[in-house]
Amino acid sequence: MSELPQIPQPIPPADEPRETQIKRLYMRSIRRGIKEMDVILMDYADSKLHEMTDGELATYDALLAENDHDLYQWITGQVDTPPAFLDMISEISAHMLKDGGVLTGN
Repeated sequence: MSELPQIPQPIPPADEPRETQIKRLYMRSIRRGIKEMDVILMDYADSKLHEMTDGELATYDALLAENDHDLYQWITGQVDTPPAFLDMISEISAHMLKDGGVLTGN
């Protein structure tokens, strides 16, 4: 079975103000393809987006372009996380566990 083609992601303007970027990333965090990711990323975005550096925001933006099923498997430890996202996925997983979330991957 072949993989489905990826839907191109809109490219934000290069001069996007930080607050606009944070609002855009928050909306992309809470409107995912599967409910589990809505819940996980909404809580993470609520508490972390405003304190992220510009580089972390760029990494989170790239992370949100990934498939929800892949994200869920990375967060739950079902499959290895790509190196580019390892630190952020580890932080999201730890945040979820700290807030009483249950990971079902292992």
